[in-house]
Amino acid sequence: MKLLVVSVILLFSTNYLLPQSQLSLNEAIKIALQKNSSLIAQENELAKGESGVDAAYGNFLPDLSAYGSWDWNRSEEAGRVTNINGVNIPAPKSTSESRSYGVGLNSNLVLFDGLSNFANLSRNKNSLESLKLSIEGKKQEVVFQTINLYYSVVESDQLLKVREEDVKQQQKNLETIEERNRLGSLTMADVYQQQVQLGNAELQVIQTKNSLETAKSNLLFYLGLDVLENFTYSDSFTGRELDILATYINTNYDRLSELVSSALENRRDYKAQKLTLESYYDNVTIAKSGHLPRLSGNLGYNSFANRINDLFNSHYYSAGLTLSIPIFSGFSVQNQVQSAEVDAMNYEIQVKDSERLIKQNLQKSFLDLEAAKKALLVTQKNVKAAEENLKIEQEKYNLGAGKLLDVLIANTSFQNAKTNYINAQFNYIRLSEELKYNLGVLEYSEYE
Repeated sequence: MKLLVVSVILLFSTNYLLPQSQLSLNEAIKIALQKNSSLIAQENELAKGESGVDAAYGNFLPDLSAYGSWDWNRSEEAGRVTNINGVNIPAPKSTSESRSYGVGLNSNLVLFDGLSNFANLSRNKNSLESLKLSIEGKKQEVVFQTINLYYSVVESDQLLKVREEDVKQQQKNLETIEERNRLGSLTMADVYQQQVQLGNAELQVIQTKNSLETAKSNLLFYLGLDVLENFTYSDSFTGRELDILATYINTNYDRLSELVSSALENRRDYKAQKLTLESYYDNVTIAKSGHLPRLSGNLGYNSFANRINDLFNSHYYSAGLTLSIPIFSGFSVQNQVQSAEVDAMNYEIQVKDSERLIKQNLQKSFLDLEAAKKALLVTQKNVKAAEENLKIEQEKYNLGAGKLLDVLIANTSFQNAKTNYINAQFNYIRLSEELKYNLGVLEYSEYE
């Protein structure tokens, strides 16, 4: 059994024998902002959105088209006989050719289309601005997710160190107990108990190493990197994390309404949805324009000639206005208006749902952060208390006044206290970043 455990530990340890490069949190965020596929896809849409705005402006301008023509005709007659008053008159063979040339310019301009052009321009502008805000919101999401995944790696690494220290301590205790058993001061039951304790500690090392490798794989996959690449990660808290742990965020519940208002002003995704809602109402205006008359004007210039040298000797000009008044369209326009209005109403429901979800997430983050702050203080005290208790029980046992079971229980409590403290630290850091994300103030520009 012990050989199997050692073999598994060596298997996990082979990754650390390969060349490794340092991957800091800042570098991970920079990579994520460069390689996240969803973010790249949204950024690619920018060119299409900008082109849509240009096309919307173009609808206010006259179009202009030019044309040129050339025609050639040749007629060959074999000759014929024509009977006139009983007299046959022969007609000789004849050949004739004709050529014609033409050039022209035409221009059309929509003078009024029921305000459809204005609504279309507004829709395209809103869509482009909404896309830009969505990209900014996506960048904040990428930063937040990268922070979460990176902290999962660091947290697992910190827990692994605790587990490995426990294995060393349990191994040392086993050696002591075996020696005292050899001298006759302890029974084999004590030896077996300690062997079980050591085995459990080794099993926890294996499980924690597996969690660590899984966390690394999840991070590298999200960053768009090869999951088999080897990196080293931060093995201690950075200045940023220490600042978060040292400065407790004010979680006074009375501030929640104030934070909700701030979030609704800062959240890019919410602002993007509101702009999209305006685009839906622009669709309603466009649909209603089908009930209104349409006025357009046209200008034209043409020149024709049978010889190219005479092409511009003759000039033809044209101008006109066309008024189109819809009278009956088989209810198609009414159907389009109704469809656009329903789409706008349904999307307005989504916007309201998003507003309620922002409030709910903020409330949850607020309450979780308050609980995490208290848990951090409690677990920190528990570590000190459990450590002192272990020292007392260990000393009593060494003097023969205590039981091995009490030492094992005290050691388990100490290990659990250290584990809970590490979890509480990273949980508080994560929730602090989550609150910033929910408020829409999580910075991303510094990583670009």
